[in-house]
Amino acid sequence: MEDYLKGCRFLPKLNNEIPGERNATYKERFSSLENLVLIMFESDIVLIPRETSWFGYYPDGAFDPVLPPQKTKLYEEDWIGLKTLDDTGRVKFVSVPGGHLGISDSDMMKHIVPYLMDETSTSASLAATWYAIKEALGLTGSNTGVLLQSST
Repeated sequence: MEDYLKGCRFLPKLNNEIPGERNATYKERFSSLENLVLIMFESDIVLIPRETSWFGYYPDGAFDPVLPPQKTKLYEEDWIGLKTLDDTGRVKFVSVPGGHLGISDSDMMKHIVPYLMDETSTSASLAATWYAIKEALGLTGSNTGVLLQSST
């Protein structure tokens, strides 16, 4: 952990991992999310281990086993508010087929788009939202890559 904290510039800050420098505002804002959808790609070879997309990781000083997020210090000590979100049912742990950041249109529609809609949305506004997302991200075809939040 010590080498990681010294060698990595941004993840320790984002994950509130630096002892004595934990940002309460960051935790407060993160834990105020209505929902957090964490997507793990089953054939991911960029994130190692791929469970980091769910905030899972190895125990300190070991490369086996991979700990589920609920068994990490980040979660147990609630450094970023992940435990707070999960305890209130606002974390969605989703696993989809494919490589890093590759998600099909159907998986996008199933796992992401519903959380972008409010309760009064209609089918027409759902279609418009989906079109706007694809256009903004430059997505075309049935197997497109999308930038999703992944972290250790």
